[in-house]
Amino acid sequence: MADEHDVRRLALGLDGVEEIESDGFDFRVGGRGFVWSYPDRSGGRRVLRTDIAVLYVGDEAERQALLRGEPDLFFSTPAYEWTPLVMVRLERVDVARLTELVTDAWRMRTET
Repeated sequence: MADEHDVRRLALGLDGVEEIESDGFDFRVGGRGFVWSYPDRSGGRRVLRTDIAVLYVGDEAERQALLRGEPDLFFSTPAYEWTPLVMVRLERVDVARLTELVTDAWRMRTET
């Protein structure tokens, strides 16, 4: 089981990463976000959920592969339907897998 502290440690361990001030977490490389807290807008107000991370996945094919292949771990919402992003439930991912996901998101942002 991973948590926001694992996200922070992993993200800050990568080259060129900056953390944006936030009530949750928000990490960027080259000014482009690659992992951040999920902004839940249910209930009429925006709340940053640190138990869910939004990850950049690069393209629609990868997004669909994750959403369809592991629906207990990954999800999306209508607001993210047309973006190369997925949400990951941190309590359902181990640190090794989170390391892979965060590193891949970072790498995709540095290559584009």
